Amino acid sequence: MTIRKITSNSVLTPSDDAQSTVSARIPADPVEPLLKSLQDSPTYRTQSSSYDTPRSREQIQKVEVLQRSLERHQGERQLIVLQDFPDPDALSSAWTYKLIAQKYDIQCDIVYAGTLSHQENIALVKLTSLPVQRWALNTLKNRNLAAYQGYVLIDNQGTTSQLTPSLEEAGIPAVVVIDHHSAQGEIKAEFVDIRPYTRATATIVTQYLQAGLLKLDNNSSEHVKCATALMHGLRSDTNALRQAQEEDFLAAAYLSRFYDAQLLNAVLQSSRSKQVMDVIERSLKNRVVQNNFSIAGVGYLRYDDRDAIPQAADFLVTEENVHTAVVYGIVHDEDEDLELVIGSLRTNKITLDPDEFLKEAFGHDSQGRFFGGGRSQAGGFEIPLGFLSGFAESADYAKMKWTVYDTQVKQKLLRLINPDQHYRNGMS
Repeated sequence: MTIRKITSNSVLTPSDDAQSTVSARIPADPVEPLLKSLQDSPTYRTQSSSYDTPRSREQIQKVEVLQRSLERHQGERQLIVLQDFPDPDALSSAWTYKLIAQKYDIQCDIVYAGTLSHQENIALVKLTSLPVQRWALNTLKNRNLAAYQGYVLIDNQGTTSQLTPSLEEAGIPAVVVIDHHSAQGEIKAEFVDIRPYTRATATIVTQYLQAGLLKLDNNSSEHVKCATALMHGLRSDTNALRQAQEEDFLAAAYLSRFYDAQLLNAVLQSSRSKQVMDVIERSLKNRVVQNNFSIAGVGYLRYDDRDAIPQAADFLVTEENVHTAVVYGIVHDEDEDLELVIGSLRTNKITLDPDEFLKEAFGHDSQGRFFGGGRSQAGGFEIPLGFLSGFAESADYAKMKWTVYDTQVKQKLLRLINPDQHYRNGMS
């Protein structure tokens, strides 16, 4: 059984079922006025050329190495693999790589194995016609993998995709890895650009555009839509630019010349589904608050509603006197007939490292792969239930199984929060 590490926002992006919606609207953020003020500043007008090129020698070297890799693979076909639950950062960055690769006569298909369920992600793909495909594991036998000379990992390192083992078994090499999450082990690829201290993969690929790997054209509808997607990816992984660093603002300033503000607003105004609201309600009822941590188990969820978990964590962390929220539940993957404990962490505490916290809390499997991880202010975990996977006809058995896992997760978290105390049933 392959155990996948979950990191933030694809895999840990908020999600939704778009079938049933309510009128709760996502408020607009200050991206457009902020960028306009930046563009109107004397510094931007007099030094705008500095926004068109990477600023550090390391970035320039990375672009040169990537360009040589693209030149070596001209005329080939590549598979761009996203995490099972792709977020705006992954989707937009993959599309950008696809457009860059086209310039070098490399044809790419963007794929993911899980589901696209968050309302904003669904709207992003539909409104921009973003070229992404779902490849469920049970359909791989009908795919012609021999048509691909290599695969590309964008916004992940292979540990959060069910497709990676199958591609390795088929003998398809990893050609490119571009990611902003912490390193998750040895990466064997021709080109690797992993920047754990960069807020978004969208920032990295925008720097490739600034360096000239592809010149965006305002007259190209595809370029405008891709720039809009990149702006959304950048803002989503920087909390609407509130956690952005200088390089993120520079990337956003560059994209502001090409993106469609009305299209971005349409994506942001998508509604939450009833299923997500129900999970948020459950998290409120079940939460335990200790030492400014809010911990909530939400029980069993359908696979398609899995991304409601991080949305609930986003909500709980806004409570007064709470700086960190952890929400988790048992999700049933019907395609693979397995169950997993899936959780999400959100924090406003600058000194808390989600990656270190979750790795210490849940440890790793026999192969050394951690069950959890993350980035700045966000993270998540995924733990297979193994032999106990699968729904039972007995409601009493299902309830007992949930009680066991709920207690175990709470104990592991509370031991870190209050290491000097002992816990029974997740409570002090």
